[in-house]
Amino acid sequence: MVVLNKIYTRTGDAGDTALGNGVRVAKHSARVSAYGTVDELNSVIGMARLHAQGAVDAELQRIQNDLFDLGADLCRPEMEKDGEAGYPVLRMVDAQIDRLEREIDAMTSALEPLRSFILPGGTALAAHLHHARTVARRAERLAVELAAEEGVNPAAVRYLNRLSDWFFCAARMANDAGRADVLWVPGANR
Repeated sequence: MVVLNKIYTRTGDAGDTALGNGVRVAKHSARVSAYGTVDELNSVIGMARLHAQGAVDAELQRIQNDLFDLGADLCRPEMEKDGEAGYPVLRMVDAQIDRLEREIDAMTSALEPLRSFILPGGTALAAHLHHARTVARRAERLAVELAAEEGVNPAAVRYLNRLSDWFFCAARMANDAGRADVLWVPGANR
């Protein structure tokens, strides 16, 4: 259980922060950029949830919880030392990815076939979900970059890859199962 008795600590005033293993790094490090973008994505989902109801809202809440797991995973380098932590280290697992895939498959089966690229928009919920999709893609790019430099749990990268697909399908569902998608018209304004 996390207990926060004080919000500011002043320990980051010089531009560094502590990772999950206690090591201090620059706030502009690749690792902090990756998990910071995951945190940003979680906030974007919070905005989307203002327009969501029922099952979609519940799915978005599960994803928000997963993103805290993902942030915990990304903020702790050196997976090979997890056994030395003295407590169970939280890492993303395949079951979280499998759940996203099942939900994507269910949405895809209910969607109108896609015959054009679509523009982000439509309903308020769809617009927020498209925004979440693009932030998820940025988080994925940063996690892939971090993986190339230092190593990252491969399940974390796979989760982000699948998550952007989830948001795409969910945005289409929010647009009347794709019937109200805003279609791209190539060269329309020439």
